[in-house]
Amino acid sequence: MIRGIHHTAVSVANLEKALAFYSGVLGFDVVMEGSWKTGTARADRVVGLKDTAARFSMLSRGDSRIELFEYTSPTPKQADPTRRVCDHGYTHICLEVQDIDSEYERLKAGGMTFHAPPQEALGNMRAIYGQDPDGNVIELLEIVEQGEKRR
Repeated sequence: MIRGIHHTAVSVANLEKALAFYSGVLGFDVVMEGSWKTGTARADRVVGLKDTAARFSMLSRGDSRIELFEYTSPTPKQADPTRRVCDHGYTHICLEVQDIDSEYERLKAGGMTFHAPPQEALGNMRAIYGQDPDGNVIELLEIVEQGEKRR
């Protein structure tokens, strides 16, 4: 039986840069770190690749976890930072926030890029898409409870 989503994993070009963003800017806590070297057959079997080597960090915030991987083998293909969210495949991570306007300003000041300020969405929600340093899309979502004032 599926109990839920445990974590979302993101392959990044530079683990330190990604940690500075996900931990330093977004506020996730590092709860586990590790690595493996080329020749670790168990890791190769799990990920379905040959001769892998990588470093990773598991981050947590509330009930949400994000795992960051920096592979050194095999050589990763560079992500397309202009990949459109309508293209097939996983499109984004969504972070629920309490005050989207404050978070938008804080994250923008911290280096996250956005293409617009927060927008009204589906009645009681406000949302906006931004990007991490590797171009991965992160949605900010605020659900406004009935009776609360909208900005």
